[in-house]
Amino acid sequence: MSSEAEVKFEIGHVLFIDIVGYSKLLIHEQSERLQRLREIARATEQFRAAEAEGKLLRLPTGDGGALVFRDSPEAPVACAMEISKALKNHPELCVRMGIHSGPVKEVTDLNEQANIAGAGINMAQRVMDCGDAGHILLSKRVADDLEQYGRWRPLLHDLGICEVKHGATLGIVNLYSDEIGNPNTPKKFKAKEPREKKVETGSRVPHKSIAVLPFENLSEDKANVYFADGIHEEVLTRLSRIRDLKVISRTSTQRFKNTAEQIPDIAKQLGVATILEGSVRKAGDKVRVHVQLIDAENDAHLWAERYDRQLDDIFEVESDIAGKIAEALQATLTGAERRAIAARPTKSTEAHELYLKGRYHWRNFYASGYERVREYFEQAVALDASYAPVHTGLSLYYSWAAANAIFPPDVWPLAEEYVRKSLSLDDTWPEAYNALAAVEIYYKRNWAAAERAFHRGMELDPNFADLHSHHGLCLSYLGRFDEAIAQTECALQLDPFFPGTNLHYGTLLFFSRQYDRAAAQLAKTLDLYPDNAAAHEYFGNVCAKRGMLHEAITHWCSALNLNGRSEDARVLEQTFKTAGFDAAVRTLGERQLEELDARRARGEYVAAAHYVFAHIKRGNLEDAFALLPKMAEEPDWFALQMRVNPILDPLRSDPRFEALVSQIFSKDR
Repeated sequence: MSSEAEVKFEIGHVLFIDIVGYSKLLIHEQSERLQRLREIARATEQFRAAEAEGKLLRLPTGDGGALVFRDSPEAPVACAMEISKALKNHPELCVRMGIHSGPVKEVTDLNEQANIAGAGINMAQRVMDCGDAGHILLSKRVADDLEQYGRWRPLLHDLGICEVKHGATLGIVNLYSDEIGNPNTPKKFKAKEPREKKVETGSRVPHKSIAVLPFENLSEDKANVYFADGIHEEVLTRLSRIRDLKVISRTSTQRFKNTAEQIPDIAKQLGVATILEGSVRKAGDKVRVHVQLIDAENDAHLWAERYDRQLDDIFEVESDIAGKIAEALQATLTGAERRAIAARPTKSTEAHELYLKGRYHWRNFYASGYERVREYFEQAVALDASYAPVHTGLSLYYSWAAANAIFPPDVWPLAEEYVRKSLSLDDTWPEAYNALAAVEIYYKRNWAAAERAFHRGMELDPNFADLHSHHGLCLSYLGRFDEAIAQTECALQLDPFFPGTNLHYGTLLFFSRQYDRAAAQLAKTLDLYPDNAAAHEYFGNVCAKRGMLHEAITHWCSALNLNGRSEDARVLEQTFKTAGFDAAVRTLGERQLEELDARRARGEYVAAAHYVFAHIKRGNLEDAFALLPKMAEEPDWFALQMRVNPILDPLRSDPRFEALVSQIFSKDR
């Protein structure tokens, strides 16, 4: 199957196919069966329709091939069904298929031939590799898309988790009916059961460890999902204050929302001994919360409770749940911890609901509607000005965006004002110290004060993964890489599936110039989150430093496509193909400068660092140096990278560079 059309696109819906037992066939048998498979695939209605519209790419793999559809995730599934039906007439042809949606790009391979690359292709192959002859396997991402349509639901059968490359795991769904597919459990899933049982029973998972799975929203009004999510997060937050417990962070447990996976499998992935499941039903001013604590090793219930309360009693419900869990796990609590889990931060149920809505949107920073975070928090403050967590939320709203140079520096005073107010109301709220650390290190450039904030927050909440991750990243700015790695690995123990922490780990390994380790970590991150644009960009940077130029271009193009800059990706690939790597990087720098100028012309804030990095790509170091003082003075994370970021290496030999770095870190003691 060769590519006959020049198609460029961002996300591909990939059907990966291979012939089982191909290598054991005689040469003429291989050719005959491969030709027959091609004919069957080409004859499908989906293949012909997509090819006619120029929405199909084809990639040969020796024992099969990949079909990449441009229009929708339904196309490869419908095609697989047609192929499966046709194969009923060819029992000698044993075929398995895997389907995934992800970034796919046309590239030029080392033989100067047109090829297809990207995480979409790789993940589809790994999905397929989990199956046997006759199976049509889907990644959980594709299955989630199809579940929105009633006609697909009867065909979807969740298999759970399959381990693939780099120790990563994939959620796999088997697609079958009486007419198509293979209803039998794949051998990989059957074979893992006794092996995992042995691992679980012999593992060194701490007994006093727990993961709180997302609470199911049973309210008739499905808009109340924010409330169920909020109660889940607040129960988890209260538990995390107990030093004697290991508590997995919300962002990793969220991975298992609405999952069909078994409790022992979930516990194994999260490294805990117990699991808390729950549901919430809200109707008017009444709330029903049902929870059950489960011993993961034997799937036995340790404790269960149902609470039927008025809405204004919800804090007592959360406190009681945390206390009963601590008692069931025989955790030792200090007086301060007992007070923390019993706290009632506001008497206003209306303010609390607004806070929960703000938190719900906060978790989707880049998503549409994020600006409502500030609106909800401000409304909550208007109802109860003494509600400390809301002030912290407003501080984080401004400080996170300012530290990442999304908001202009003039919002920092607001971030500081809100966190100081929060701490004046309640100096035991751990999240406030994360916001305070951001103010101290990015805005004030006072490392000693930031270090005190980090340590105080960790004292109050030893399970606060975000704090460890943020601390690790800040330590890397100072070149304290051993400490940075230790803090980040601690964060990963508490929040193993959070994309931000996984990306931070790859970033600080890149900063420390441990390029092989950085590549391994970023590969793992992309296995978990193949559509993470930042991970692709950093992987491209790592590949460039390792001399893997073709791979660098591929990952940079994936990042550009995922960020909606497909034309830049096309030009980058074409320049690399015709003029080489250096010319491609210069061209990318030029296009980035054009895009930055356009953003400024629209009145958007653009950090000086973005211009510095673009000028370095162009090879114009004097223009980069001209903007370097402004980059150094702007209060964001780019300035603090100057000591360690390898991308800035072309500027380091100039004495002006070291002088600027010294000014930035003059208060780092």
